[in-house]
Amino acid sequence: MQRVTVICVGRLKEKFYISAVSEYVKRLGRYCRLEIIELPEQRLPENPAPAEIERALAKEAEAVRARLPNGAALAALCVEGELRSSEELAALLERQAGAGEKGLAFVIGGSYGLHPSVKAQAWLRLSMSPMTFPHHLARVMLLEQLYRSFQIREGGKYHK
Repeated sequence: MQRVTVICVGRLKEKFYISAVSEYVKRLGRYCRLEIIELPEQRLPENPAPAEIERALAKEAEAVRARLPNGAALAALCVEGELRSSEELAALLERQAGAGEKGLAFVIGGSYGLHPSVKAQAWLRLSMSPMTFPHHLARVMLLEQLYRSFQIREGGKYHK
């Protein structure tokens, strides 16, 4: 069974996000060994200077790298990433699973995104949309797309 790790900067607080994540975690349990890791988002003042943002992102990047599973292929969710259809994502994940990697790791940054070093380390930079979404919603969207990818791969009825 494929190992999938989702590393998220920031903790879920809203019940509706927690409920949605729980539902997809339950559904994905049939297809993969899923681990969700929440890392604290660095605190910044209301109007941080660019240097303060850079330092915070660098600290978050250190925490992300410390939790990456050994041998896992890294995918970073970022606004400048590639847009992929659900079918394209399913095919990419299937190819990656067949490449002998020891799992997949997806990283979702906090309010200010991900440090460039994390993006550079990733085999895939993925964008959900050119629109802006809360990073907590990105977690739900990623889990839904992972579930959809597994359904596509097995020919399930979920994907239409």
